[in-house]
Amino acid sequence: MRNARLTLDPAFTVGPVPHRLFGSFVEHMGRCVYTGIFEPDHPTADEDGLRGDVLELTKQLAPTVVRYPGGNFVSGFDWEDSVGPREERPRRIDRAWRSVETNQFGLAEFDSWARKVGTETMMAVNLGTRGLQDACNLLEYTNLNSGTKYSDLRVAHGTKDPLDIKLWCLGNELDGPWQTGHKTAHEYGRLAAETGMAMRSIDPDIELVAVGSSSRSMPTFGEWESTVLDLSYHAVDYISCHAYYEEKDGDAASFLASAVDMDLFIDQVVATADAVRAKGKHNKRINISFDEWNVWYQSRPHHAPGVQPWDVAPRVIEDEYSITDAVVVGTLLNSLLRHADRVTIGAQAQLVNVIGLLRSEAGGEAWKQTIAHPFEQMRHLATGDVLRVATTSDKYETDKFGDVDVVDASATWNDDTSTVSLFLVNRDQSEAASVEVSLRGFDVSKVVNAKVLAATEGQDRHTTNATGSHDQVGLRPLQDVSIVDGVATVVLPPLSWAVVQVAKA
Repeated sequence: MRNARLTLDPAFTVGPVPHRLFGSFVEHMGRCVYTGIFEPDHPTADEDGLRGDVLELTKQLAPTVVRYPGGNFVSGFDWEDSVGPREERPRRIDRAWRSVETNQFGLAEFDSWARKVGTETMMAVNLGTRGLQDACNLLEYTNLNSGTKYSDLRVAHGTKDPLDIKLWCLGNELDGPWQTGHKTAHEYGRLAAETGMAMRSIDPDIELVAVGSSSRSMPTFGEWESTVLDLSYHAVDYISCHAYYEEKDGDAASFLASAVDMDLFIDQVVATADAVRAKGKHNKRINISFDEWNVWYQSRPHHAPGVQPWDVAPRVIEDEYSITDAVVVGTLLNSLLRHADRVTIGAQAQLVNVIGLLRSEAGGEAWKQTIAHPFEQMRHLATGDVLRVATTSDKYETDKFGDVDVVDASATWNDDTSTVSLFLVNRDQSEAASVEVSLRGFDVSKVVNAKVLAATEGQDRHTTNATGSHDQVGLRPLQDVSIVDGVATVVLPPLSWAVVQVAKA
């Protein structure tokens, strides 16, 4: 049996749970849009061509913000192609993923979908092949009432009221040589500053995200953030982070410790942003938008067999996620929550099919992947204030990160409901873990909720939810939980993610 001790105190908090932390991402890539959220011929499709089954599953996940329309896609995107009558919209090539974009799903359709889901739109502008003027034109189209060229164009297209989009990404991954319109940090920083200030002159109430490093392993990491923020600090509100993790060469131990890298990534970007703040004598503080993160097996082929260049909505990076992947996603969510004072926007990438929380088949069913379960639970149960968790845990050895805590944890306290919510992971693949939680200062004495995701009889760590077996992996009651005199004891199965809530009796 592994052992860990956690200490929580209501006097020691990180800050409020950010509303936008539990977001997702819809990119015009593969089958995320077409046969994902949009399929007019599907039996469940509504009057807007939106898949009702996917819409319902998305409502259950309830992402608080959704980034759109990319991603690499946006760096070659002409937004004008996606508005107006569908029959007049052009088919275009997408250089990023070498496919054809039909533009049958565009800005109006996404706005309709987002409103039905009940989520906020996080819109990205093309600073790869386009620039300042086009970003301003798009903002005018979405946010001005009427009486100007582009606001009147929106009205002519049948949308009288402004879309009122307040959160904007100034491009995507322009530090990456793979990106259409790749730029140096100096080139991008100048462009972000100029574009941001011009957009604010149209709508002073918008919030802007500058492009940060595409991963902590980028050769320009650190220097990129420093230069970009030196040039654009006055014009932006956030710097982005992107990170994807996968198990390599069977090294499950290191993979399960991926949150160690995410923690370090966040800490280093915060340090860099604060250094620029001090150097520039700025009053405001730049926070982080971690607007792409997930498990992604980049070492696997990106395209399914039979996919040809310039196909429409090809099968691209449709990873099937296992129990192990779900446990890792749980730790990544813990990392974001632990840094909630500075990471105030998050977007899991992506929502459907493409490394998705959800999967769907054309004309067929839709279902939740294993990784959807920790996301959904934390989205709904992580409320109130994030608590600082003092952890003393047994360690295990990894090749990549050295000795790592067996138990990974985050926690929240909702004063309105007098509820402590614990989000716990046992990284050990073979042994259970006994977790003792000291709840000093909390008037809680009753376990009100305890669920776990772990392998059941006949399963192993590679078990997935797939076609024909949509519900193999899910949540079940966690039985071995108790609370006595302000100390909760939880026994976690090997390789598991769990939520435990304790409240006032």
